[in-house]
Amino acid sequence: MAEESIELDLRGEICPFTFVKTKLQLEELETGDRLTVIFDYAPAVSNVPKSVKNEGHTILGIDKEENNIWKVHIKKV
Repeated sequence: MAEESIELDLRGEICPFTFVKTKLQLEELETGDRLTVIFDYAPAVSNVPKSVKNEGHTILGIDKEENNIWKVHIKKV
């Protein structure tokens, strides 16, 4: 089966909801699927990847875009 790649837009959300919603979305995915999470809350950019790595998943990268928007790319393990 092909890997799925989806986006989760969490602009307007703050911690701890950013991690909770990311974790719930990851639970819906299959191993190997990729999730891109979009944040506009700066603390989430360090907190969510750290928590996701602690859960055993892989952080593929973090992109900072204009207007304080970040995209965190995650691979479910």
